Amino acid sequence: MLFEEHILTLFKRNCQHTLTYWSVFFSFGLSIAFLGPTILDLKCRTGSTLQEITWVFFSQQFCLLVGTSVGGVFRKTLLSALATLFLSTFIISVVFAIIPFCYNVLLLAVAMAVSGLALGFIDTIANIQLVSIYQKDSAIFLQALHFFIGLGALLSPLIADPFISEHCLGTNSTENASVILHHFRLPPVIHDTSPHSVLVKEKPNVSYAFWIMALINLPVPIAVLVLMYREKLLPCCPNSTPRLLDKDELAMETQASGSKEMHEPVTEGHRNLFSCCMNGNLSRLPVTFFGIHILGGIVLFMSEGIMGVYTGFVYTYAVSPPMSLHAKMAAYLNCVFWAAITAGRLVSIPLSYRLRPVYLLIVNLAGVNVILLLLLVFYTNSVFLFVGTSLLGLFLSSVFPCLLAYTEDILNYTGCATSVLVATAQMGEMTMQVLVGSLIQAKGSYSFLVCGMLLGCLALIFLLFLVLCNHIHRKLTGTSKKAGMVEDPPPLTLPAPEKAGQKIIITQLKCDSR
Repeated sequence: MLFEEHILTLFKRNCQHTLTYWSVFFSFGLSIAFLGPTILDLKCRTGSTLQEITWVFFSQQFCLLVGTSVGGVFRKTLLSALATLFLSTFIISVVFAIIPFCYNVLLLAVAMAVSGLALGFIDTIANIQLVSIYQKDSAIFLQALHFFIGLGALLSPLIADPFISEHCLGTNSTENASVILHHFRLPPVIHDTSPHSVLVKEKPNVSYAFWIMALINLPVPIAVLVLMYREKLLPCCPNSTPRLLDKDELAMETQASGSKEMHEPVTEGHRNLFSCCMNGNLSRLPVTFFGIHILGGIVLFMSEGIMGVYTGFVYTYAVSPPMSLHAKMAAYLNCVFWAAITAGRLVSIPLSYRLRPVYLLIVNLAGVNVILLLLLVFYTNSVFLFVGTSLLGLFLSSVFPCLLAYTEDILNYTGCATSVLVATAQMGEMTMQVLVGSLIQAKGSYSFLVCGMLLGCLALIFLLFLVLCNHIHRKLTGTSKKAGMVEDPPPLTLPAPEKAGQKIIITQLKCDSR
C-alpha cells in the first residue's frame, strides 16, 4: 500500500474539510499567477511604466503579508475560520470582475491590495487548519495543498493567453501606452482613407480573461459554504446531533484522546504572528528556538522571492532583448513554470511520505542553483529558457511545504512556526518583486537572472545553517522533550500502595514465623 492505513483513515474522516482547503488554495493560485503574463497589457491599460506597474505587485504582496500576519485571529473557532475563507474567496472573484475597469494604476493597486488581504487570510488559515488536523502526518497533505496552488496558477496564464495583446511590448512612455489604451477601448472601425477600405480587426480584450477567471473561482466560496452547512454553522441551519463514527475512526479517536491525556498539555491552538511574539514563555526557551524560526524564515524569504520574481517577470524578460521572443511564445513560459510546479508537488506527495523533508529541501535548493546558473550561461538560448523554466519549477515546487513540515516537526507542531514562515515567505515575494522590477527598468533584463542566482545561493547557505541549528536544538532540549510555546505538562502522579505493601509483608512474616 502506498500510504499507511491510519493516514487513509485520517483523510476519510476529514475528507470534506481537506478538499475544501485544497479548493481554497486553488483559488489562491488562480489569483497569484495572472499578473505575470498580463503585466504588459495592464501597463498599457493604465498608461504606466514598468517601474510603476511593479507597485501593483507591491500592494498585493504587502496586503498579503498583513493578511498572513493577522490571519490567525480568525482561526479561533471553526465558524470564524470558514466564514473568513468564504468571504476571502468571494472577494477574489469580485476583484477579478472589476480589474478590467481599472484604467488607472492607483485603482488597480487598490484592487490588488484588497485581493492580497484576502489571499493572506487564505494562506494562514488553510495551512494552519491542515497542520492542526494532521500534525505529524501533515507533510503529505501540505504537499497536496500546495499542488492545488500550482494547479490554479497553471490555469491562470492558460486562460489569459488567448487574450494577451501582441502590441505595447517594450514601450515605457506614457504617450505610447495611451495610444494602446485607446486601441483597447474603441470597437473595430473602418478607415476610408484609401480606395479599398480595410477592416481593422480588434484582438479579443484581455478583460474577458479576468471575467472567465472570476466565474471559474465562484465554485470555491460555494464549497466553503457547503462545508459550513454540513457543520451546522449557518444561522439558518438547526443544530443536530453529529454523525456517528465508524469503527476505524472511533478507534483512532479513542487512541488519540488517550494519548493526549497521557502526554499532551492543553494548548491554546495555533495563533497568529503577533500572539506568538508576545507569548510570556519566550524567556524560558533556548536561543535555538528563535534561530529555527529566523533561519527557516530567511530560507523561505529567498526561495519564495525567486518564485515571485520568476512568475512576475519571466514574460517581460523573454520579450526583451537579448531573448526577444514573440509575445505568444513568451506567454507559455508562465504556463510551463506553473505546470512544472504542479507536477513537482504531485510527485512530492509520495516522496514526502518516503523521505525526510530535510533531504528533499537540500536536493531542491541545490537544483535551483544549478538551473539558475545554466540560465545565466545560456541567456540567449530560447530553447533552454523553456527547459530551464520547467526544471526550476520542479525544484522550487516543494520547498515551501517541506520547510513548513520540517520546522513544525522540530517544534512539535506548536503552530507559531507556520505563522512566522508564511509571513516571511510573503515578505520575500513582496520585496523581491519590487526590487527586481526596479532593477530591470534601470539595468536591463539580465539583472532578473542575476538576482535569482544570488537568492538561490543564500537560500541554500541558510538552509545548511538551519540543519545545524536543529542539531544543536535537539541536544539542548532532548529529542523527546517538546520545544514549544507552552509549558511542560505536570508529571503524572500514581498512588503508591505503601500501606498495602506493608500489610502484605507483615502478614507474610507472621505466616513464616508460624
